[in-house]
Amino acid sequence: MAAPVVDADYRKEIEKARRDLRALIASKNCAPIMLRLAWHDAGTYDVTTKTGGPNGSIRHEDEYTHGANAGLKIAIDLCEPVKSKHPRITYADLYQLAGVVAVEVTGGPTIEFVPGRRDSSVCPREGRLPDAKKGAPHLRDVFCRMGLTDKDIVALSGGHTLGKAHPERSGFDGAWTSEPLKFDNSYFIELLKGETEGLLKLPSDKALLGDPEFRRYVELYAKDEDAFFKDYAESHKKLSELGFTPRGSTAKSVADSTILAQGAFGVAVAAAVVILSYFYEATRRK
Repeated sequence: MAAPVVDADYRKEIEKARRDLRALIASKNCAPIMLRLAWHDAGTYDVTTKTGGPNGSIRHEDEYTHGANAGLKIAIDLCEPVKSKHPRITYADLYQLAGVVAVEVTGGPTIEFVPGRRDSSVCPREGRLPDAKKGAPHLRDVFCRMGLTDKDIVALSGGHTLGKAHPERSGFDGAWTSEPLKFDNSYFIELLKGETEGLLKLPSDKALLGDPEFRRYVELYAKDEDAFFKDYAESHKKLSELGFTPRGSTAKSVADSTILAQGAFGVAVAAAVVILSYFYEATRRK
């Protein structure tokens, strides 16, 4: 499908939708499932084939019925009234905006949101999302396929500070933290504590402790919430823009390169003038 024209009117609709999403999430306490919707729409991206990603395809039955997406039809339906009020906004933008708002209204970091994603009706094959029952090698396989790093894996895992697992959706039951509607660094604090009665730790959570590279980020985020918020905001933005190049970014890059080239040329000319002047003065003295 064609990319939306992101003009002043489109940006106004985005801001109106943002306000509607804030009200919706606050009234329904649905931040966790909205964040999961955004992640699962984006997390199917394959950097090699350039398929999947945050394109709104999860709204189709072929995709939301994937095992990893169990329960997400609830979030899709909750978004429909907002979409109806702002029909010009793509589903792809709406779902990613919902994820950004979910983090912010629960006390998390502000995440830069750039609109302009196009919708797709092509659903990726099942099996591209992380499996909570598996360990570090699987996490790297999945996230590297998206084009993400070890730091992104751990930072995004911190999103489990929100919500809880439901046995009918994932086979697991319980919340990761004692305040599942508050976005903070308690996921990492609880992870380092070990088993805590009443709180959940998935095999994929425990894998972050067993891998030395993952663990150093867990320890950093447990003691420094500001560092976690900074890295989370960056990683969330990367996830929400997989395969998405905002219009104008290429032109800006070219313009920046031209300015740099012109600047370098100017320095070279100035240097040449100085050198020629030196030789001219030296010749006059002979």
